[in-house]
Amino acid sequence: QVQLVESGGGLVQPGGSLRLSCAASGSRFSILVMGWYRQAPGKQRELVATITGGGRGNYADSVKDRFTISRDNAKNTVYLQMNSLKPEDTAVYYCHAEYRSFVSWGQGTQVTVSS
Repeated sequence: QVQLVESGGGLVQPGGSLRLSCAASGSRFSILVMGWYRQAPGKQRELVATITGGGRGNYADSVKDRFTISRDNAKNTVYLQMNSLKPEDTAVYYCHAEYRSFVSWGQGTQVTVSS
């Protein structure tokens, strides 16, 4: 069982930056494919970015060149650096872990982009 705890959300002005963190429990973090998803009010949850155990990232078109996903396997933590934030990035951001048939979700952290 892997538990995920997100942190780092908050209120930021358009054009600003935030860094989200997700700490995972357990001893096999490095084999997990980690990801960030988000869900805006009235919309479906959508993929933001994923990263393999080896550090290969994949991004939604809407966040490419603005967001960077990274991980520190020694700290069991995955990060999402968000730059040039836009109001449409406002959502609850969820951390996600996956390995074969195993899936785990965090509780979510709110990101609000507003002036």
